[in-house]
Amino acid sequence: MSGNIELLSATLAAAKAEDRAALIAYLPAGFPSVDGGIEAVKAVVAGGADVVEVGLPHSDPVLDGPVIQTADDIALRGGVKIADVMRTVREAYEATGVPILVMTYWNPIDRYGIERFTAELADAGGAGCILPDLPVQESSVWREHADKHGLATVFVVAPSSMDERLATITAAGSGFVYAASLMGVTGTRESVGEQAQDLVRRTRATTGLPVCVGLGVSNAQQAAEVAAFADGVIVGSAFVKRMLDAPDEESGLAAVRSLAGELAEGVRKR
Repeated sequence: MSGNIELLSATLAAAKAEDRAALIAYLPAGFPSVDGGIEAVKAVVAGGADVVEVGLPHSDPVLDGPVIQTADDIALRGGVKIADVMRTVREAYEATGVPILVMTYWNPIDRYGIERFTAELADAGGAGCILPDLPVQESSVWREHADKHGLATVFVVAPSSMDERLATITAAGSGFVYAASLMGVTGTRESVGEQAQDLVRRTRATTGLPVCVGLGVSNAQQAAEVAAFADGVIVGSAFVKRMLDAPDEESGLAAVRSLAGELAEGVRKR
């Protein structure tokens, strides 16, 4: 079975045709449980998310701030495995029909086996992977397998990336480019800042791929601000915090669905 990179591209193009940014939600697999994580994906899509990133919990998540680290720790203590991540992708995709990507650090894939990982992700209906710590110059074997299985390879660019480096990264990527709005780890911020707008402008000068902005967006106003200059708005910590703060799972699902609705409205007010 081929992966869903074409669905991802079509979804982002459809949002652009509606003159808006896409809403991309991030949630870790296995949090608050495997079943609960699957229901959380369904909830954010019901609220209005266009695309979902499913996080593969990692014991040393270098890009992730304390909120996502806490959720990852809960998932890992619950015994989450790569098989559970694949199950989350499969059941979420079958239930929603939206593109589902996996966001993961490189070490788990390397240990699992690139061919095995890409084949299983494609078979589950996945659209691709976001790989924040895989250097582009060391990505050729991954990209070969991802291309073979119809999976997007999404690389992360940062405000510190020089123009020449941006061109190298975007030439190797597919699906979209993940623009980190600021230097640092994930988490909600008071403002997303001008750095993000400049990074999107510089990145667009190197590629025709959609450029989606993450790190820091937590409310409808910020989503609207980012949607004014980006092709997609990526929100993670704000969703995870709603789940963590909820008194029970049902309340948490209602909270993330409600937040997705607010953010979906925000990206339409660009």
